[in-house]
Amino acid sequence: MKLRVWAALAFLACASACDRAEPPKGPGGPTGVASDTPPRRERRLTKPTRRPTNSPPPPASSDASKTDGGGAPEVLDGGADATAAAALVPPALLGPDGKPLPQTDVEPTTSSPWFEAGVRAVFRAIVGDDPAIAEPFFFPLAGYQQVKDVQDPKRDWERRLIAHFRRDVHDYHKRLGNQAAGARFIGLELPKGKTRWMKPHTEGNKLGYFRVTHSRLRYETGDGKPASLEVTSLISWRGEWYLVHLNGFE
Repeated sequence: MKLRVWAALAFLACASACDRAEPPKGPGGPTGVASDTPPRRERRLTKPTRRPTNSPPPPASSDASKTDGGGAPEVLDGGADATAAAALVPPALLGPDGKPLPQTDVEPTTSSPWFEAGVRAVFRAIVGDDPAIAEPFFFPLAGYQQVKDVQDPKRDWERRLIAHFRRDVHDYHKRLGNQAAGARFIGLELPKGKTRWMKPHTEGNKLGYFRVTHSRLRYETGDGKPASLEVTSLISWRGEWYLVHLNGFE
């Protein structure tokens, strides 16, 4: 009797072990067929890399014309460089209180970044037939209202000065004609010994300023011939030159 019991127990243990046995392994899996399912890999969660919010943006590309550093004329396409007017920002005209800054007796130079940018803007305006390109270089209204001894300087500035400047830009563009597209900027030549300090109450002004007349805007035509245009008058405001009459004193 005991022998039968032990035999039955041994049979049950063997059957249970067989049910838990793993299927045979091979290169093709349990059935010997190649499997297309890749082995599972451990997945790691990572945060995407982000640029810090306070980091500066990448520098923007610029279409501004550049010289070759050897004194060669600079090619300026008035149409392509029209957007350069946004970079022509005048020196400060108003103080922290919002009031116009006063005039100074500092004589301007022709080597300041403002002057160099301004005369190039004038040439671009003429080539591109777009006065707005150079209007930041025009004598500012905030200064004219302090300088000019007339009843309504703002009206005079708007109706006469800036209006004539725009007309002269268009006239000069017509004078260039077909040569406008290939014109090459050389520079603005101020006549030597012609810069003068205009005392108050001369030329209808309440304040003094430096003035230079009959400068020459020099350039080369598309076929390499030297040429120039008159820049009738520049006057100073706070130690910098500004254009006030492009062609004539009207």
